[in-house]
Amino acid sequence: MRRVRYESAGGPLFVEEAAVPVAGPGELLVRCAAVGVTLPVVRKVAEAAEPVPLGGEIAGTVVAVGEGVSRFRAGDRVTGLCFGHGYADHALLHEAMASPVPAGASFVDAVALVRSGLVALGALHAAGPVRGEAVLVTAAASGVGQLAVRLARTRGARRVVGAVSDPAKADFVRSLGADDCVRYGDERWGEPYDCVLDAVGGDLLAPALAALASHGRLVAYSSGGGTIQAYDLLVGAKSVIGFQMALIARGRPALYERWRRELWRLFSDGTLRPAVHGEFALEDAAKAHEAITTRSNLGKVVLRP
Repeated sequence: MRRVRYESAGGPLFVEEAAVPVAGPGELLVRCAAVGVTLPVVRKVAEAAEPVPLGGEIAGTVVAVGEGVSRFRAGDRVTGLCFGHGYADHALLHEAMASPVPAGASFVDAVALVRSGLVALGALHAAGPVRGEAVLVTAAASGVGQLAVRLARTRGARRVVGAVSDPAKADFVRSLGADDCVRYGDERWGEPYDCVLDAVGGDLLAPALAALASHGRLVAYSSGGGTIQAYDLLVGAKSVIGFQMALIARGRPALYERWRRELWRLFSDGTLRPAVHGEFALEDAAKAHEAITTRSNLGKVVLRP
């Protein structure tokens, strides 16, 4: 089979031939039809001291199952988070991380919706009720951000605004249902917000916190780090809430599954439709990563093995 690999931090991505893996206990062997490209994986390629497997969201058809698997069998259509080599023709998916892809949904729909949607839905859950509130979403044109904008609207937010790096993305963000779009470098981001969902971190944390109204909540779910001053929290009685999807998947599987069902329900009734920036061959994985690093993507970036 083919898979994408690299040999040094920031090194070029290349396709190599490798043996098809064997499903171990609790694992599914999946023939990959779509692979979601995520910012954390892109950052690992650039920053990790040693090369790591390029994992992430995959969707495809189950080819074989390992010992102890009870919910799936060969021929099933599934999606889920792969922790090993996912940029490949075949990948291993643990049963606990897998969910069925319903009829009427494509594999591209699945990788664009499920993992990104779980993060967006989880961030809104961490923020608490947003009905009647003003919500700001950073990285609003990203795979997660676009769904966070839509989901904030479905949850009754009074006003939803997207923040982006490039003003050229404004029309796209408004097409998602946002009332307005602001740029990171703008001096002001509009009216104070009850809630900010931040997927960027780093230097953007301070202005995101400043954009909050008194008693507002900042939900931080970025892998970009960043620092804020405690005094800035005290002045407006503001809160910062950290959110990580992996903790929910491992520690609260019932909630994780409930969120997955909610996403597919919203998809099936037409309420939630993820936007896809582009579909790339495995040989073009570097171009897919470039779309993320240059922040040029409008929606989800997908590999098609």
